Amino acid sequence: MTQTFSVDELVPHSGSMSLLDTIDGYGDDWLEASALITTDNLFLRDDAVPAWVGIEYMAQTVAAFGGVSSRQAGDEVKIGFLLGTRRFETDTTAFKLGTRLTMRASHIMTSDSGLGSFDCTLTALQEGKTISARAKLSVYQPDNIQDILKDSL
Repeated sequence: MTQTFSVDELVPHSGSMSLLDTIDGYGDDWLEASALITTDNLFLRDDAVPAWVGIEYMAQTVAAFGGVSSRQAGDEVKIGFLLGTRRFETDTTAFKLGTRLTMRASHIMTSDSGLGSFDCTLTALQEGKTISARAKLSVYQPDNIQDILKDSL
C-alpha cells in the first residue's frame, strides 16, 4: 500500500511560496501533484498567473518527489535548489483564475554528488481547451545544507 503524504510533509516551502495543493500519486521514478489557481496566489496578476511560473510549479513537484524519497528512507526532508531549466515550452501565456494544474515530475537521474535531472509536465483544462507546459529541470540537493550556507557567509 502506498503511503499518503501532504504537501507540507514533503516540500520545505511555506506560506504563499507553497504552490502545490495535493500530492496525487507517486512511484519509484515519478510524482504527480496538483494546484488550483486562486485569488491568494502570490503570482496572480489580472486574474491569471504567467505561464513562466509553471517552472516553479514543476520545481516544487520535483521537491515533493525528493521529499517522498527522503521520507521512505527514514530521513528528514532536505532543501534542494533549482539549477536550471532546459527546453521550457508552453502553449499558453497564462494560467487563469480557477484553473486546476496537474504537474508530473519524472526522475531521469541523480548523481552521487546530488545533481539531478527531471522531465516535467504541466497540464490543465482551461476554458474548454487542454493547455500544457513541459521542461527538463536540473536540480541539486546537498547532503548537508549547513555546509553550503557556511561557505557562502
